[in-house]
Amino acid sequence: MRELIKRQMDLGQVDIGAIEISTKSRDDIPCLGLNADYDRITELANQHKTVRQMLGHADWSEETQWHVQTLKDNLRLFTPEVLERINRVVVAAGHALVKKSPDDALAVRTDSFIVETDVHFPTDINLLYDAVRKAIETSAQLCDDLQLSDWRQSAYNVRCLKKAYRRAQQLKRSTAKDEAKRAERSDAIKQAHRDYLELAEAFLARARDTRAKLGALYRVPAIRLVVLDEYIAHGARQIDQIDRRVPQGERIPHAEKVFSIFQPHTEWINKGKAGVVVELGLRVAVSEDQHGFILNHRVMQRETDDQAAIPLVEDLAAHYPAVESVSMDKGFHSLSNQRQLADIIDFPVLPKKGKRSAAEQVREHDPRFVRLRRRYSGVESAINALEVHGLDMCPDHGIDGFKRYVALAVVGRNIHRLGAILLAQEAEQEQRARRRAA
Repeated sequence: MRELIKRQMDLGQVDIGAIEISTKSRDDIPCLGLNADYDRITELANQHKTVRQMLGHADWSEETQWHVQTLKDNLRLFTPEVLERINRVVVAAGHALVKKSPDDALAVRTDSFIVETDVHFPTDINLLYDAVRKAIETSAQLCDDLQLSDWRQSAYNVRCLKKAYRRAQQLKRSTAKDEAKRAERSDAIKQAHRDYLELAEAFLARARDTRAKLGALYRVPAIRLVVLDEYIAHGARQIDQIDRRVPQGERIPHAEKVFSIFQPHTEWINKGKAGVVVELGLRVAVSEDQHGFILNHRVMQRETDDQAAIPLVEDLAAHYPAVESVSMDKGFHSLSNQRQLADIIDFPVLPKKGKRSAAEQVREHDPRFVRLRRRYSGVESAINALEVHGLDMCPDHGIDGFKRYVALAVVGRNIHRLGAILLAQEAEQEQRARRRAA
């Protein structure tokens, strides 16, 4: 049977508990949240002495080298579920460190923020270009693997597609006062879009023929054709929407739109922040306790704050029975949420939107409500720490990669907080020792 973990350490190996990390270093490596890409992680795994000790390599005889794909494959084993379990262990260790009894009440504050996806600004015509370009390239690669010459001019095809896309992109509506000139420019725009759509449809038709040929004549497994099917479907949708918007003058409903071909979970979010017109990504809600530990989080897909409030607090109550109060802002409010939260936890702190009744005025002027409400803004510090250490934008692909990246960031933040408490306690002990010596 394969031995995953060796019981006996090799010569030169150091037990992970005995590895010394410099607490005086100001470099970002000992501080966890590096916001590093896979190339930097590979370099650290191969060259950084302390990191290699943590990976179980002897510092003088072990010459094992890690490859980028190996690190990616290993990292994918950390599912969000596994990381949530790890996070609960880290939080329990932190609570023990601050001398918290399991029965001590937890005061939690919850807020949401945007984690952006790594996408370019979307327009319907550049999304069509992405879809058709990838359909051409994927078809060409499949044919090349079978030594077929069907798409031997694929690079030229992509250039033709790009020229048509640029023509449609560069034509802007006329601002002339002459009605005839405005009408002439409008006709030119519609014609450029028609030409672009005709060329794109022709390439998609060829891709469909290739897909049918590969499946029927060459018995290519369906799993290898899934990606091509997805690009063809994306292209067909964009052609339909562009045709409806430009030649027909129809307004496309927001619910029908996709904002990235490669990251289809991306949402168009406008939170009304000053200077920020729109953000492309997903909302993430986090819950932090009074000790600075993030207890749980929720990736919100097509979900607003008020829709996420109850599931988030139910998860908190299930894993942390000591939660006594949860503070939220007005964005989480609804009449239903007010009633349900009162059934789940002892003291919900959820201000009401709009005009308040006499009973609601009394509730929101309760000294305990006011005190917890004033402390609510502290959650912004946790959110800022997450963003500074890499959670401003997710570089991973797919919704699974997005959720894993967020979960990793939360665990990293809590370990960072754990280290800060340990360093503070160590500094206090040293100060006491100096006083006694004096």
